[in-house]
Amino acid sequence: MSERILIVEDEDTLRESLCRVFEREGYETASVSNAEAALELFDEGTFDLVITDIILPGISGIELVRRIREASPDQSAVVMTAYASLETAVETLRAGAYDYIVKPIIHEEIKQTVRNALRLRTLQLENELLKKESADQYEITRLVGTHPEISALRERLRRLADSLSPVLLKGEIGTGKKLVARAIHTGGRRPRFPFIEFHCAHYSPEEQEKELFSSKGLLKRIRNGTIYFNRVEGLGENCQRRLLSVMEERQLRLGANETALRFDALVISSTEGDPEVLVSEGRLLQRLYERLSTFRINLPPLRERINDIEDLCEFFVSRYSRAFSKNVSGTSSEALELLRTHTWPGNVLELRNVLERAVLMTKNTNLIPEDFPALGLTC
Repeated sequence: MSERILIVEDEDTLRESLCRVFEREGYETASVSNAEAALELFDEGTFDLVITDIILPGISGIELVRRIREASPDQSAVVMTAYASLETAVETLRAGAYDYIVKPIIHEEIKQTVRNALRLRTLQLENELLKKESADQYEITRLVGTHPEISALRERLRRLADSLSPVLLKGEIGTGKKLVARAIHTGGRRPRFPFIEFHCAHYSPEEQEKELFSSKGLLKRIRNGTIYFNRVEGLGENCQRRLLSVMEERQLRLGANETALRFDALVISSTEGDPEVLVSEGRLLQRLYERLSTFRINLPPLRERINDIEDLCEFFVSRYSRAFSKNVSGTSSEALELLRTHTWPGNVLELRNVLERAVLMTKNTNLIPEDFPALGLTC
């Protein structure tokens, strides 16, 4: 059966051209001119890959990728943009796209990108290590590195594991905030209960109220589990006030005529900015900040722990070598030196993605500088 590609592009000529290119390559294609129509197609079926422009009428391509990956985390996507920049790269990474292509589109380049994306997705789906999230995925020992802050964090998490007190995580994108949140959940008394992540910035204030506080909302479903508020400053003011009330009273009130429910969930939240600045800007309520930050953990960016890159490479190369049934045993000293020169705006998440692709595509038993063309680095 042919692999299915959905092309989302509002420029008719380019959309039709891409359909012809990929149909000649043997793929089955569908195409629409906006994200809303794409979401409707996803309600009717599935696609192996989505190729979308960033700038679309209505919902943007980045938001489209974000929504479809929320519904289907293994969905592969490639983004097209006429404006290449660091901000675009970080936003694409944040949304979960495999890669992005700069316009004007070069057919051979996009065909190779699509082949790589589909090959990676196939291997991920076929391999049990990547299909099934094992219980030890979030063990504290997976916080790799010898940087003093990482070593101290491992010890602190052991003490926090059985705590019921709220935890606030601060760190840039890709520093491992979700990993830490899951480690706290898994390492304590709650692993048999749900762990639910809520991406605050992905919803409007009205949608947040419905998702969190309705009769079928997350706060009712979480029971004795853990709820993780990703980028908590994205909550609307009314939601912040209601969450504060729930945490202070340890009760969940869904409506004026409904009986209050006991709320025993652990609340973990995270922010990429300075919480005190967010409070001063009015984006985070002072009282909620104080309540959320009973325990506060700062996660250092990768550029401040460059010496950990070797340990991280060893960990991820071993992981993906097993996952892809490859015989890749390590990273050469030249490649390590190359990786140390990069600024890593996407932090450990970016490094992980770069190593995953390198292990998948290499023909060598040790990764060498030529295995990292996407970084645009040279020796």
